[in-house]
Amino acid sequence: MSKKELKITKYCNECGTGAIINSTICTSCGAELMTSKGMQFVQPIRSKQDIEKMKSYLKSKNIRDWVLFTLGINSALRISDLLKITVSEVIDDNGNIRDRLRLKETKTGKSKDFPFSNKVRDALKEYISIANPTEFLFPSKKGGAIQRTYANKILSDAAKAIGIKENIGSHSMRKTWSYQAYKEGVSLAQISDALNHSTEKMTRKYLGLTQESLDNVFMSMDL
Repeated sequence: MSKKELKITKYCNECGTGAIINSTICTSCGAELMTSKGMQFVQPIRSKQDIEKMKSYLKSKNIRDWVLFTLGINSALRISDLLKITVSEVIDDNGNIRDRLRLKETKTGKSKDFPFSNKVRDALKEYISIANPTEFLFPSKKGGAIQRTYANKILSDAAKAIGIKENIGSHSMRKTWSYQAYKEGVSLAQISDALNHSTEKMTRKYLGLTQESLDNVFMSMDL
């Protein structure tokens, strides 16, 4: 077999598929795949205590990274959309934090419109007053916004530092929002809409709930 024919493992962070394939697109949901040499399949942060630990750790290291995480777990945005957010999209002409964020998703082209939660607003206010970013909300020292791979390393390193054993990366923020919403009783239909997924089945697989849901059915049917 030639090098061009070699197949490598790729992972889909949208639906969880891990398969030996040549394609760069997931055959299950159509999302872009990550190679096993790059950003691998990640998990949500399931414990709210761990979420608070992540916030504290990140804030102690860099206030920018704390705000990135806080906004990420409260918005269900993909990392590609988080990193392209500009200061003018979160601050109005009078220097006040806007009530909502409106943007078009890079991957799907669909519109995203949601209000900032109180914790996000407070974090943004503190961040803007201290860091005073001028163009991108999450700037790099080298110019422009920080890169996706760097954001992934920031969150992966933070998770390891606070003792999380599961694989955590930049996509974990979107998964954490989804997982916590589901645990709070938000319907799969609403979560699917928030994620701009094409089907609820895709959302169920994305959350890894298939077996868990079936187990709950069997446990509830205690005849």
